[in-house]
Amino acid sequence: MSGAAGGGGRDIGLQPERTRLAWRRTTLACSVVAVLALRQALRGAGGPLEVGGAAVIALIWLAFLGVAHRRIRSLAAARPPGLAPGAALAAAACTVGLAAFAVAVVV
Repeated sequence: MSGAAGGGGRDIGLQPERTRLAWRRTTLACSVVAVLALRQALRGAGGPLEVGGAAVIALIWLAFLGVAHRRIRSLAAARPPGLAPGAALAAAACTVGLAAFAVAVVV
């Protein structure tokens, strides 16, 4: 069985749908991490350091939501484009930012 449907064209099948679902799961996981990080950041006395940390977490989360939403929308096309290098870099930067905050909270 070949992957092409009726000719020389590429049959993308359900791959865009699987990718869209993966982005939704990743967005949900990022949201849970952001909420837990916000909770941890605001657990203290509510001083300027905690509020600043909460603001940074919220900005990172919003940036990731923007990247994910743009990618999910682009996957709805008949022939979805590949992930742009800038979007990949932004998603990686958001992940590293949340991880760095997690290390800062633990230490």
